[in-house]
Amino acid sequence: MSTAARFISFEGIDGAGKSSHIDAVADLLRQAELPLLLTREPGGTPLAEELRGLFLHRPMDALTEALLVFAARRDHLSTRIVPALAQGQTVLCDRFTDATFAYQGAGRGFDLAVLTQLETWVQNGLQPDLTLWFDVPPAVAAARRSAARAPDRLEQEDTEFFDRVRAGYLARAEADPSRFVRIDAQQTLEAVRADVLKVVTERVLARRGAPT
Repeated sequence: MSTAARFISFEGIDGAGKSSHIDAVADLLRQAELPLLLTREPGGTPLAEELRGLFLHRPMDALTEALLVFAARRDHLSTRIVPALAQGQTVLCDRFTDATFAYQGAGRGFDLAVLTQLETWVQNGLQPDLTLWFDVPPAVAAARRSAARAPDRLEQEDTEFFDRVRAGYLARAEADPSRFVRIDAQQTLEAVRADVLKVVTERVLARRGAPT
């Protein structure tokens, strides 16, 4: 049996509902007395949060988007994520590199080979141990977004864009099935929450201390 996942990412198109479940996962792990880092991307550090503001609200092309996100990610990794993992903390991250491949790669149609090279330079092979992908039809996600908040620059994109983003997530999941767990986010909030906590219990709590 493999060791417990300690770097967990939460992914999905805007409106999939992933952010509403991260706190529940954090509460579960805190009850088990696991030290935690709860963070997000783009963001997670003062510099990365500044870059997040530019990314979400200033017009730019796909290459600029990708470079901003990876610059923020590098600072996030070097100053928070890698030190936290080294100290034995479990890291819960709202989005990571899969989002870049889904949004800038599949959504914008940007060159995946360039993104792969940036991923290699910035991450030095580091990937989440577990990725929870909150999968929902784009039309459902759009209805949720419109009822919840004013859209940012990316959330203003049309349904066809989010169809491509969803397909990008699917491609990443198919390429790394041992890391990804698909969550049917079209279910009720309670059903999604139950699925998420079941996965985390099995992949994190039940495997603590297990040998590799």
